[in-house]
Amino acid sequence: MFQTENIYLFLIILPIIAFLYASVGHGGASGYLALMALFSFAPETMKPTALLLNLFVAGMSFYYYFKGGFFNKKLFIYFAITSIPLAFLGGTIEVDASVYKKILAVLLVFAILKMLDVFGKASENTREVKLWQGLFVGGIIGFFSGLIGIGGGIILTPIILLLHWGNMKEAAAVSALFIWVNSAAGLVGQLSSGATIPSESFFLVAMALIGGVLGGYIGSKKINNQNLRYLLAFVLIIASAKLFFT
Repeated sequence: MFQTENIYLFLIILPIIAFLYASVGHGGASGYLALMALFSFAPETMKPTALLLNLFVAGMSFYYYFKGGFFNKKLFIYFAITSIPLAFLGGTIEVDASVYKKILAVLLVFAILKMLDVFGKASENTREVKLWQGLFVGGIIGFFSGLIGIGGGIILTPIILLLHWGNMKEAAAVSALFIWVNSAAGLVGQLSSGATIPSESFFLVAMALIGGVLGGYIGSKKINNQNLRYLLAFVLIIASAKLFFT
C-alpha cells in the first residue's frame, strides 16, 4: 500500500485534511479518497481505508461536539434508521461510481452558494424534521455512502442547514455520528464482499487522528457559527472539486 512516490508528502497532507473535515463534524473520506488517488494507491484498498479513517476522525469530532452539548439525538435517529442498513447494502455492491460522483460534485456547488449566502441569508429559526423526511434523506445518503466509500456528511450537513433542521453546530454533531455509523456499516458490507484492510492503514489512522483531535476540539469550542459556515463552504469546495476530478 505504501509503495508510492512522495509518501512523506502524503503523510503531511493527511492530518491537514483530517483537521479541516473534523472541525466541521466530518470524517474526511472524500478528501482521503482524492488524496489516495492522487498518490496512486491501489484502488481496491482505497474505499475500506477511507472508511476506516472516517471511523476514527468522525468519532473524535463527534466526541467534542457531543461534549459541547450540540448533539440532537432525535434528528440523528430519524436519519440513521434507514441509512445504516442501506449503507451496508451499498458497501456490498461494486459499481463504477464516477458518474454519481460528478453529479454529486455539481449538486454540492448549490450547497456552497447557499453557505456563502448567495441565495440569501439563512434564517436563524429551525424547524423539526418529519420522520418520513429523515427516513428518506437518510436512506438515500446511506446507500450512496456505502457505494462510494464515504460517510455522507458532505451531503447531510448542507441538507440540514438548507432545510433549517438544525443550526451549524447541531448539523456538525449529527453529521459526525451519522458519518461514523454509515462508515461502520459500509465497511462491514465491503469486508463481507471480500475487501481487506491493509495493515499499513492503521498507521494512517494514527496520522489522521492528529488532525482529527485538533479539528474536533477547535471546531466545537473555538470557532463561532459564522466562521464555521465559511469553513464548511471551503470544505465543500474541496470535496466538490475532488469528486469531479477523481
